Amino acid sequence: MKTLVLVAAALGGTLMASAPAEARQGCGPGFHRGYYGRCVANRWPAYARRGYVVHRYYPGRGYWYGNRFWVHRYRWHGGWRYR
Repeated sequence: MKTLVLVAAALGGTLMASAPAEARQGCGPGFHRGYYGRCVANRWPAYARRGYVVHRYYPGRGYWYGNRFWVHRYRWHGGWRYR
């Protein structure tokens, strides 16, 4: 009887130790640990999800640059300057 209990305990321990972790940092698929240990979703910032392209003009809004729209753009020292 003791042998059977020892074999079962050893088999159970082996199975528990070999099981792969399914979740990164304990939050589940599609999530990660954020500030203060909270689970937050993996996602892009809002401006990246909208698909805006840098230095491109959008009618009615302006030029997209630096995570905001700028109405005016002009050449300055070999590049672009926005205001």
